[in-house]
Amino acid sequence: MNTMNYNEEQVEGGVPIKMWTRGVPVEPEAHAQLSNAARLPIVFKHVAAMPDVHLGIGATVGSVIPTLKAIIPAAVGVDIGCGMMACKTTLRAEDLPDNLGPLRSAIEKAVPHGRSPKGWRRDEGAWENPPNLVDQAWAGLVDEFEALCEDHPRLKNTNNRKHLGTLGTGNHFIEVCLDEAGAVWFMLHSGSRGVGNAIGTHFIELAKKDAEVHQRNLPDQDLAYFEEGAQYFGDYVRAVGWAQKFAAKNREVMMANLIATVRHVITKPFEAHVEAVNCHHNYVQQERHFGEDVFVTRKGAVSARKGQLGIIPGSMGARSYIVRGLGNPESFESCSHGAGRVMSRTKAKKLFTVADQIKATEGVECRKDEAVIDEIPMAYKDIDAVMAAQKDLVEVVYTLKQVVCVKG
Repeated sequence: MNTMNYNEEQVEGGVPIKMWTRGVPVEPEAHAQLSNAARLPIVFKHVAAMPDVHLGIGATVGSVIPTLKAIIPAAVGVDIGCGMMACKTTLRAEDLPDNLGPLRSAIEKAVPHGRSPKGWRRDEGAWENPPNLVDQAWAGLVDEFEALCEDHPRLKNTNNRKHLGTLGTGNHFIEVCLDEAGAVWFMLHSGSRGVGNAIGTHFIELAKKDAEVHQRNLPDQDLAYFEEGAQYFGDYVRAVGWAQKFAAKNREVMMANLIATVRHVITKPFEAHVEAVNCHHNYVQQERHFGEDVFVTRKGAVSARKGQLGIIPGSMGARSYIVRGLGNPESFESCSHGAGRVMSRTKAKKLFTVADQIKATEGVECRKDEAVIDEIPMAYKDIDAVMAAQKDLVEVVYTLKQVVCVKG
């Protein structure tokens, strides 16, 4: 294996940055953010930047930050446990109806998605009366959540049970895809929804307050961290672990609902979990690297241990990949979590029109209106260049192309 597929940069007063970005653009602001993270005294060995790296809030999206005896809540972010799930089915391309419109409508009706404007009586992105499937999943999460709320009461009044099994907004999506052999796959992208956002926001604030007392010379206030032994360190570890469980369960519930919905539209019997992958790409967990136990924060990055399956989605009109990790130690056994944005949502909306969106998503049954222009494929890096830049991190197992896309 060619382990030198990255560029290494020295950071004055910090650890090096190893960047898997050959052939893909990196904005200067993202570069500055990576350097700030590399200067933190808690960072171990080096910071790894994936090919989809771009500016984020606090920490760079597409970065892997290993820390010793400390965690940076803003590096994990507020969509804790955000990630992907994909299932291969026994359906074939020819089993899909010629008109995919009714299938998309059925999925949109079955899975709450989006968000109602403020002031509406209820949020269309939440369940009004959660179905049994949601309540069964919530039963496995509720005790731990109530214990967290005892210590942090502001978490109680959040969208938790009513957001379980819902999609959300922005770049979250549900897709029906075909692989290169014509097999039908279901794929979705979502995280820990309202409750995860509340947990992330709450602990980021606490970390900043902690930093005012203990971490006077932070390169960026958003990089405030909790050290082991600090007042809220243990609470954050518990809370973030719970939110990650919620996120994985959220995807499972949504996938079960999606499969049941498709069975109503396509009457031919099919198996749905021929191969299934459920992976986070915004999370923190304890792992062992280079002989040390460290906390690894992957913000917009996927674990790619040797033989481990992962998902790297493109954009609304581009290919996505099911990959197998090569276990490269230099990237802390990680890979990119997607194509990565090349421009902000605001810029995409200024630059492109509905006509551009229609052209870019030709052949895909999806919304083609003003509200989704910020998700136009041209707002993202070229997924093929991204995959080429990380050929020493993962190998492609399946290439997927969407035929139906439901956006949050």
